[in-house]
Amino acid sequence: MHNHKNKSKIKFLGLVIVLGLIWYLSRYLNLDTKAIEDALGEFPVLYSSIIYVVLYVIVTFFVFFSKDVFWLVGAIVFGPYVSALLVWISEIINAFVLFNLARKMGRGFIESRLDKKYHHLDEKLGGLSFFWLFVFRAAPLIPYRFMDLGAGLTKITFRRYLMAVIFASPFKIFWIQYVLAGVGASIFSSPSMLVEYFMKDKVLFLVSLVYPLLVVLVVWKLIPRD
Repeated sequence: MHNHKNKSKIKFLGLVIVLGLIWYLSRYLNLDTKAIEDALGEFPVLYSSIIYVVLYVIVTFFVFFSKDVFWLVGAIVFGPYVSALLVWISEIINAFVLFNLARKMGRGFIESRLDKKYHHLDEKLGGLSFFWLFVFRAAPLIPYRFMDLGAGLTKITFRRYLMAVIFASPFKIFWIQYVLAGVGASIFSSPSMLVEYFMKDKVLFLVSLVYPLLVVLVVWKLIPRD
């Protein structure tokens, strides 16, 4: 038992060190959006799609907060429909990698350190239904990276989480890709253009009203009431 606890501590420490180093080093790495666009444009759509997915999975693992770049590049190069499909595939792969990384390296330590109060919270999180996992995944609130790692540290089964990833992610992904394809890179330099875009597309504006509701549901579910 003692050896098992020590192994759990070492694995968890390794997870923290790896994530810490990735976060620290990613601060000094800058992605050139135009260079990525030009590089992808050199290949036929099939090959550029494969390259995009490979780059997405590798780069977003090592460079924190780089997903915005890839989502924008994808929308510009492939359009909203194909880019949404490619991001969806990439996020399924990411979820598999990050969930299992956290499960194998961190779950044992978390279990061994839980007292009665947090054991109840762990049971509650592990018992989240598919509906709530769907809401968490579809709401534009918690970044996918943190959700994948966090889910791996809980008792949530990978199969149930993967189903939420597969069926809920497309709603958020397509919404973002559709907006990015319509507004383009100016969304970062001139946020007012985003407002103008929503005002012109009434259907998109009405559909987007669902997302504040999803955010409210997520916040309500996260607030402890015990």
